Amino acid sequence: EAIQHQIEKMAAFQKDGHFDLDRYKKILARNRLTPTSFESSLRSDALTKRVVQAVGSFAVLPESELDMWIAFADEEIRLAVKEVKSADFEDKVEIKDAELAAWYEQHKQAYTTEPKIRVQYLLFDADKAGKQVQVSDDELKARYEKEKDNYRTPEQRHARHILLKVDQQADEKTVAAKKKEAQKILALARAGKDFAALAKKYSEGPTGKNGGDLGFFPRGRMVQSFDKAVFSLHPGEISGLVRSPFGFHIIKLEDIRPAVTRSFADVKNELAEKVKKEEARALAFKEASAAYEGIMKAGSLEKYGRQKGRKIVQTDFFSRSHPSGGVVSDPAFVKEAFSLGKGELSSLVEVNKGYAILFVQDVKPPVVPPLADVRKRVVSDYRKEKAVVLAQKEADKMLAQAKKEAKLSGEGVHQTDFIQRGTPRAENVPGEIIKDAFSLSPKVMFPEHPLKVVDNYYIYQIMERRQNSKAVDAKTRKQLRKQLLADQQTRLLMDWLADLQKKAKIWTNDTILK
Repeated sequence: EAIQHQIEKMAAFQKDGHFDLDRYKKILARNRLTPTSFESSLRSDALTKRVVQAVGSFAVLPESELDMWIAFADEEIRLAVKEVKSADFEDKVEIKDAELAAWYEQHKQAYTTEPKIRVQYLLFDADKAGKQVQVSDDELKARYEKEKDNYRTPEQRHARHILLKVDQQADEKTVAAKKKEAQKILALARAGKDFAALAKKYSEGPTGKNGGDLGFFPRGRMVQSFDKAVFSLHPGEISGLVRSPFGFHIIKLEDIRPAVTRSFADVKNELAEKVKKEEARALAFKEASAAYEGIMKAGSLEKYGRQKGRKIVQTDFFSRSHPSGGVVSDPAFVKEAFSLGKGELSSLVEVNKGYAILFVQDVKPPVVPPLADVRKRVVSDYRKEKAVVLAQKEADKMLAQAKKEAKLSGEGVHQTDFIQRGTPRAENVPGEIIKDAFSLSPKVMFPEHPLKVVDNYYIYQIMERRQNSKAVDAKTRKQLRKQLLADQQTRLLMDWLADLQKKAKIWTNDTILK
């Protein structure tokens, strides 16, 4: 009975606000479900929900524990921070040929070149073909009539609403209470109270702060019941209660913006440009298709070019990531070119400028270049890597000195203001440093070792700890309690499932496995 009642409340199966059996069966059939299988899945879901609720009911959060969490979250620290930048040590790295050669030998695969190709191609430029295209007014008028709907802006309506949220799975008592509350607000609205003010005061939707203003929108933008109500109102009229999957709505129609169709005169130039481009591309395609047949008959792209007196464009070698510019840089051109092998001819390739036919003349496979060819890049990478090592050594030394003196001082030490736990970044101090500092026990002032963030190292000292003096209001306390209880319920459920899994007896049917 509970499952039946739940199904009857589902908006998807309702017609004119009431459950419709025929609609129910049709929707299930479209989704390859039967009433029996659908209702069985709902029973299973309901049982799962009850089990989860039962396990979660064991979660308890005493006020003392909540106070501890609040104190933990509100802790603040003030830091002294020193950043040791690896870039400052790059010029201190000594370059020795033997060591550089050994380093390159270990890292040479990272310098492998990309494959390169050299191609010949013919381009059939749509812009050039377009110079031959003439479009008459009669053609444009016929096209306009055919595509008139594309130039039509549908009717739009400007509405405000007040939403009282109701969960779709809410029980009858909750629904009735919300409905009663909504009816009181509706009475105020119909009595002439300012609708926007009522929305600001009572609406539980995101537009409430804006007086429930939804702006202009066309038919079909909103959920079905809301949409139907809006498009049945007259300007200034207030609807009755409208039920949607979100809850109860009270809607006021502010204005109507009628449907408008742009005139032929208004769109003529725009349409002419569109038609010319389409016909130009069609002409370029026709020329490219004829040329492709000619190439097949001639036996090669070069022979076709000589026969027709057409210049075949020749590229230099280029890689996928560094094409040589122009049409060669078109993504479709590059993709097609690198899908071909040496000596292969493409079919027609559609590019932004029109169509191309290309022939791969030669291919250079990937190679590991000799050190001499990439020495400048290798030296730069070598310096950066070794500079990180030098920066770490310097940071180790600085931290040891700070611990010895019980104080981090010297040039470049930055003193922060108080930082609250959970702050992602503060005063150029990365979040990793803040998180690490809060992980230290109260009596520890320094990290165990310098912290690496990207290629730089940080050392720090906790100068002061304190509790945030701001009192936690009742609303924040309630939200935190809800969050902590939810976390505790999740942990209990996970522990319970893990225990079930541990106790479960699993047997294997070797016959099936074979």
